[in-house]
Amino acid sequence: MSSDLYREQILEHYRNPHNFGEIQDADITQEGDNPLCGDMITMYLKLDDGRLGSVKFRGRGCAISQASASILTDLVMGRPVDELKRFPTQALLDELGIPISPARMKCATLSVNTLRVALGAGVEDEDDAD
Repeated sequence: MSSDLYREQILEHYRNPHNFGEIQDADITQEGDNPLCGDMITMYLKLDDGRLGSVKFRGRGCAISQASASILTDLVMGRPVDELKRFPTQALLDELGIPISPARMKCATLSVNTLRVALGAGVEDEDDAD
């Protein structure tokens, strides 16, 4: 896929995010922010027998942060929690499909880092995402 198509995919996820909203009876609710850019997200997780049964998010911020959250929810739905604790940042960056500058890396990784914190796994060092 060309970078123009990836850019269009990012804009589409930004304009019409997948899994946007709240889960009223979420098992886990986790907020994350990127103060450098003003991005904020809240992730809502519903667990089902060791798997991520449902995930939604609410947020505001730049196109990269919000599209990344939308894409991430598609990638992680239904997967085992133990696997998600080790979910590689690079998998999300690959799905975005465009080069992410160092200045935008915190925007692109906000959702995956928020997911890891929610699951008790901590934040991946950004140097590991290269």
